Amino acid sequence: MADEFHTVEVAGVKRNLPLMEIKPGVKIAILNILGDYEFVNVASAELAQKLMGRDIEVLVTAEAKSIPLAHAISSKMQLPYVVLRKAHKPYMGDALQSETLSITTGQPQTLFLDAKDRQLVAGKRIAIVDDVISTGSTLQGMRLIMDKAGAIVAAEAAIFTEGDRAQWFDIVALGHLPVWVEDQT
Repeated sequence: MADEFHTVEVAGVKRNLPLMEIKPGVKIAILNILGDYEFVNVASAELAQKLMGRDIEVLVTAEAKSIPLAHAISSKMQLPYVVLRKAHKPYMGDALQSETLSITTGQPQTLFLDAKDRQLVAGKRIAIVDDVISTGSTLQGMRLIMDKAGAIVAAEAAIFTEGDRAQWFDIVALGHLPVWVEDQT
């Protein structure tokens, strides 16, 4: 399986994404942008361009792989960004939370909005940013927290959507990743 890849291209920058079996007979392409400044820079420039004109005031992302993307988009759009954490720390105060299910681990994860960031998003038009939107579980968790915080979700953006395209008609994305399912017949 280590020799199986799916090639993607964003703004002329190509990457070979390794395929990973997430359950018997089902594989996905793994995008890991951590440390890949070239890919993050081109993807953030493309997404920032697509998000312009939507009157966005704050970007919101989940910890961890999409943090560099949110940071780069925030720099290009001159907007603050908030990171929803995966663990509660005492300094976070009265944090809001919601639960999601990770497609790569198959395990539930809890997202937390730091009390200090609640004021930053309350009543603001926000854009939810992720690297890949697949099942929509993380997206739903982020939406739930933003709703609890009184934010207005003005856009949802990702480098790639994955899986059933019909579910992602309203996502601002740069491309789509297939899911490989072995024929079990």
